[in-house]
Amino acid sequence: MTSCKKIVHQHFNQIVDAANACQLCASHLPHSPNPVFSAGYQSKLVIIGQAPGSKAHATTKPWNDASGERLRDWMGIDSDTFYDTSILSLIPMGFCYPGKGKSGDLPPRSECAPKWHHPLLNAIQPTCILLIGQYAQAYYLQDKRLLTERVQQFRQYLPRYFVLPHPSPRNNIWLKRHPWFERDVLPALKETVRMAVTS
Repeated sequence: MTSCKKIVHQHFNQIVDAANACQLCASHLPHSPNPVFSAGYQSKLVIIGQAPGSKAHATTKPWNDASGERLRDWMGIDSDTFYDTSILSLIPMGFCYPGKGKSGDLPPRSECAPKWHHPLLNAIQPTCILLIGQYAQAYYLQDKRLLTERVQQFRQYLPRYFVLPHPSPRNNIWLKRHPWFERDVLPALKETVRMAVTS
């Protein structure tokens, strides 16, 4: 490793270590802080989701649930590729499990993205960022469109962003109501991922 690359690597590791030790919203969490993310400074793609669920929290492994299985299927990749940080970084809007609400998990905590996303993404400089669900899209796109319209018009956000609904089983009804998603969006997603992985 050259000295320049070594310095970049060391700086990135310092950011990751600091994020892993974050206590910023500790008083608002149902459990002790346990940031769940996976990042590598050489990643070609970054996935920005919502927040870890209870299973991801328990295992400290992002997307370690049915939503993750569906997302990997959408992308056309296996688990080994998905968790290879030289290819993919998995960075949520909220790094810790926020707890249960009246209907599903609570929204991701708002402190994480302003604190950690810029230094991580600035170091990674990915080819494309996958924005999963309304929270990630609202933060990064800041337009007035609703999620369905954004996904329908996904090409307008390329090549910087690829917008997707959340792959949660809770969205099965949405997927059934919008068959164009599987027909039109998923082939483009798989091609975007393939090009990034093989470049």
